[in-house]
Amino acid sequence: MRVGGIVYKKIGTGLLLLFCLFVPIAAEVPPLSSASAVVMEAESGEVLYEKDAHTARPMASTTKLMTALLTAETLPLDRELTVSAAAVAVEGSALGLRAGDKITVSDLLTGLLLVSGNDAANAAALSVADSLPAFSDLMNAKAAALGMHDSHFVTPSGLDAAGHGASAYDMALLGRAVLQNDFLRQVCATKTARVYFGAPKREVWVSNHNRLLKLYDGCIGMKTGFTKRSGKCLVSAAERNGVTVVAVTLNGGDYWNDHMKLYAHAFSLLERVQLPTAQAASLPAAGGMADEALLQMPTPPAVTLHTGEKPTMQVRLPRFLWAPLTAGEEVGSVTYTCGDRVLCTLPVTVAQDLPARTPLSFWGRMWKYCRAFAAWILK
Repeated sequence: MRVGGIVYKKIGTGLLLLFCLFVPIAAEVPPLSSASAVVMEAESGEVLYEKDAHTARPMASTTKLMTALLTAETLPLDRELTVSAAAVAVEGSALGLRAGDKITVSDLLTGLLLVSGNDAANAAALSVADSLPAFSDLMNAKAAALGMHDSHFVTPSGLDAAGHGASAYDMALLGRAVLQNDFLRQVCATKTARVYFGAPKREVWVSNHNRLLKLYDGCIGMKTGFTKRSGKCLVSAAERNGVTVVAVTLNGGDYWNDHMKLYAHAFSLLERVQLPTAQAASLPAAGGMADEALLQMPTPPAVTLHTGEKPTMQVRLPRFLWAPLTAGEEVGSVTYTCGDRVLCTLPVTVAQDLPARTPLSFWGRMWKYCRAFAAWILK
């Protein structure tokens, strides 16, 4: 049966709604200055371009994304911390913390990500774990949980250390995880912020080192990094027309332009598509006060697909239902796929309560039969 250009086919106990599938041809990426690079669609984790993406390299202060993620997942953002002498005994870029300073977790993470404070990284690490080595163990456990198999973390700040490194692909996985934390996503996209710390506390304005926030409309920022050993490193993200991508470059030169090239490539391939809603339906109901049960079809989300791709929708429903039924009770499903990928599976539920039919008494059944007989006689 064809309705509105959609083909419905009966298959087993359900309905199958099919849409055609189109796979586009990928565009080329201009030459990059970075030794390793990757750009990934943030929702699915699909790699859209890679260059030596699985070689572990020093990643400098982009390490702080892992430190921030662990801290944000472990400590309440409004908790006030006291900075230890061990935390500030570190070289390199600094927020300006001193031993004995008071600072909230949220302000500490803001200083960590915007000005790349090594003192903030150590303070966060020592607030989560008893020692820096213990925190590095937590970093590596989190990396394993995220599927970062080409990474090993030693320092919370990203300062060079033997064995400290990650691949571009792994850092993209980390970037995806950071984007899923609403607070960290907001901080990464912040150009300037006001934080408070000290003993007593004082107001300090901090600015983001990521120039892409000014150069590229829709950039979400994330984290820069540099040491002589690592070269220029950058983990960034950008959003356009509802599509979000994560880009990573390690050991680069002109990393701002590298990332804008990666964005242009990724956004040329992708588009945001609203999944179609399944047609309203009802099912025969046995033993109920009504003969049919009304169904509530799910409201599907928008998803990111390659330009020109069309999703496949499969509705699975039983042939009939048994009363009693309760509103919200799951009785089927709608699955959306694109090629071999399952985009999502959503439940089909009962729209309203359907009580079971009350069994008739002996006299009730006799009255029913008499009415039926009378109707037959009067035909």
